[in-house]
Amino acid sequence: MGGRARGLKAAGLTMAGLLLLGVAAAGWVYWHLNDNITGVDINSALGDDRPARLTPEPSVSASASAQATGALNILVLGSDSRSGEENEELGGGDSEGARSDTAMVVHLDAGRTGATVVSIPRDTLVTRPSCPLADGGSTREAYQVMFNTAYAVGGPVCAVKTVETLTGVRMDHYIEIDFSGFAKLVDALGGVTVTTDEDIDDEKSHLTLDAGTHHLDGTQALGLARTRYGISGGSDLARIELQQKLVKALLKQISDTDLLTDPAQLYDVADAVTGSLTTDTGLDSLGELMSLGQSLGGLAEDEVKTVTMPVVQAPSDANRVVADEPDASALWESLR
Repeated sequence: MGGRARGLKAAGLTMAGLLLLGVAAAGWVYWHLNDNITGVDINSALGDDRPARLTPEPSVSASASAQATGALNILVLGSDSRSGEENEELGGGDSEGARSDTAMVVHLDAGRTGATVVSIPRDTLVTRPSCPLADGGSTREAYQVMFNTAYAVGGPVCAVKTVETLTGVRMDHYIEIDFSGFAKLVDALGGVTVTTDEDIDDEKSHLTLDAGTHHLDGTQALGLARTRYGISGGSDLARIELQQKLVKALLKQISDTDLLTDPAQLYDVADAVTGSLTTDTGLDSLGELMSLGQSLGGLAEDEVKTVTMPVVQAPSDANRVVADEPDASALWESLR
């Protein structure tokens, strides 16, 4: 065999080897990201005694197109995780259990022409329904308790049931991300730029910022999301205003970042998101999450509206709030 022929054969074998390695690597990446996601079968746990779906449940063959076009309500929780070394270092504490530190109902319009993000103050006093537990038992119904106790006593299933009881709105999906996952996501995106209207000095969230525009890393962004006592008012409502600013800033950062041209950054973002994610079983695969994400690709930042559930001071406790009726009911009715 001549030198040229041997060279071509060697080059061909090399290319074939690289292709096989590429396929194997791609397969490992998909498996790893898919395996990152924790799924909870909320639909089976709650059964049929729930508000009606916005969009009829699609068949398996039609699920992708229905998810891309049908209206959806998604409960998004930020978990104040109390376990795990990374979460502890970021302020999650050192005891077992967890609380829903941030709660938002994300309503996606049919056709993805717009979205509304409704924040529910964690200090809202609610009726917490009896919730099924994994061991076959159930929690007791409770009255005039803080909203975030639902997650503490019954996890994602009770959080969803409590939100549906409060709002009368069906939660089509559930997404939860913890402290460390949020911080990693912001870092993977290269940080996030946020403008604050006042100085912040909160020793509990470990954040000190002068009023103005700042480019925050993951730890600082998490501190901003948790800031409460270092701003005027010192209330959960003041913290929600900062969280809503952060949501808008993150959407802009994601929109401005061309992840498809940087596979390494794309992987870092995907690994950060999936690594600390818990979802319902309708979103607990990489394919299902990608389908939802792709359906949001044309949604502009100014088409996302952020609001807070209308509340007033609770008559029984000046440090708590209750739904302000009829305004709260009117808001939830608009999402049905």
